[in-house]
Amino acid sequence: MSEPEAIEISPCGPVDANIRRPGSKSLTNRALVCAALADGKSILEGALDCEDTRVMLDALRDLGFRPKQEGGGKIVVPGCGGKVPGNGAELYVANSGTTLRFLAAVVTLGHGTFRLDGTPRMRERPVADLLHALASLGADVLDELGTGCPPVLVHARGLPGGRAVVAGDISSQFLSALLMTAPCAQGPVELDVEGELVSKPYVDMTLSVMKAFGVEARREGYDRFLFDGAQQYAGCTYAIEPDASAASYFFAAAAISGGRVTVEGLTPQSLQGDVAFCKCLAQMGCDVAYGERSITVRGGHLRGVEVDMNAISDTVQTLAVVALFAEGPTTITRVGHIRHKETDRIAALAGELRKLGAGVEERFDGLTIRPGALRGAELDTYDDHRMAMSLALAGLRIPGIVIRDPECTAKTYPDFFDDLGRVTGRNQRG
Repeated sequence: MSEPEAIEISPCGPVDANIRRPGSKSLTNRALVCAALADGKSILEGALDCEDTRVMLDALRDLGFRPKQEGGGKIVVPGCGGKVPGNGAELYVANSGTTLRFLAAVVTLGHGTFRLDGTPRMRERPVADLLHALASLGADVLDELGTGCPPVLVHARGLPGGRAVVAGDISSQFLSALLMTAPCAQGPVELDVEGELVSKPYVDMTLSVMKAFGVEARREGYDRFLFDGAQQYAGCTYAIEPDASAASYFFAAAAISGGRVTVEGLTPQSLQGDVAFCKCLAQMGCDVAYGERSITVRGGHLRGVEVDMNAISDTVQTLAVVALFAEGPTTITRVGHIRHKETDRIAALAGELRKLGAGVEERFDGLTIRPGALRGAELDTYDDHRMAMSLALAGLRIPGIVIRDPECTAKTYPDFFDDLGRVTGRNQRG
């Protein structure tokens, strides 16, 4: 049966639901890399099964690693002791930024020629700063078309080590890729961050996963990271938290509908910075309650806020949709780097919210949303999973919201519309 080209969202009353999300995509892909490089076998529990994690798993297999999915979110990974088994590979990474950037660094540890390529949009996503840093560590890497974007070509002979400067203002994935690879370099590595680092919680997440696999960086804040070289990750059993970014859609559903949603398995101490999205909702007038192993959001009278979302930029689109139903304008700042994601998320978001009747002022590093007389519309998703999931929430209150290309949610959350239906008590697949 063919997948629908569009889905019309059914409005609902106040939601009242408990939900537990599958594992974090960001944690799953980081754990897969560390497990593949570890000495000994690792068992990942609660791993997410989605397009991005499948792309990572397929690429690891193409490199000669042997991860095995055993169902129920369990993945067994025999580690290869800091080595890349294959002596060359053509890797197709679709539009998975974590796969492209993490593995562009990992393959420098191997021997042979490796080429990484993806979708047309991936060929527009920057990678030059990562390649420059890898070259400083002795790798032979280049952007094949000279655009500063993929395809990436690596002539690998092991990673010697040394000092590298990495830009912090475009993507934290650059630094995360270097951090996970650096311990396996042949000699000491010093990584210096130039400019303000965006999305710091994702770097904290990377460091935490590395520590679970037995490697700690010596560091000076977020400015400098030091490794002795020829260190070894150790295989382990690693439990992956529920995905906090995906949970944001259900917290937002409570805010928009004036209802209650409890997400189980998340706490304020989560490794994922996106749990701080709940603080934004509290500022807007929601009631947020933290349990020992859960977070509950209850909707309230929503008011506009001004909020710096640099650290939780994957939830910008979600908050922007909540802002449609607030009293007064909402201003989101310091998120210019999301223009380099699956789409230019600031421009795309501004265009779609205007279709709904909102006034939107777009700036390079953010936007202001002014609620207006809201109306239904057919909304484009730009092959961006987060556009589809966030814009769908507008349909909980506004009749006539149609989401085009809903299946793009498969990138990180293939069951999103089914879960939204369970939370709202409506069939959101039509």
